[in-house]
Amino acid sequence: MTMFPDAARAATAALRALFPATPLQRNDHLSARYDADIWLKREDLSPVRSYKLRGALTAMRKQLAVDPGQPNFVCASAGNHAQGVAYACRHFGVHGTIFMPVTTPQQKIDKTRVFGGPNVEITLTG
Repeated sequence: MTMFPDAARAATAALRALFPATPLQRNDHLSARYDADIWLKREDLSPVRSYKLRGALTAMRKQLAVDPGQPNFVCASAGNHAQGVAYACRHFGVHGTIFMPVTTPQQKIDKTRVFGGPNVEITLTG
């Protein structure tokens, strides 16, 4: 059985192969306001500008290790998770079906299409 620290290190190493670490940045305003040393993790500097990419890549990597022939991945999201799944589908060369609410902003739909390219199908529903 793999212990959590080992699994976390393995996930980190796999992610580092895909994109660089996102930096921590001290926030002087918040640090002064709350009399604390406050640092922000700059996930907005990742390829899809969100930490949601990490979960999508890790989950897909693990599933593909178990079943390399996995034909399709599915998610339901109106935003950042959809973009992370789309990016991961394109990276791994697998098909993805992404369900988004009909109220999803067009910008989110467009960016999801850009990240997934021909690997994703977006279905607006609800």
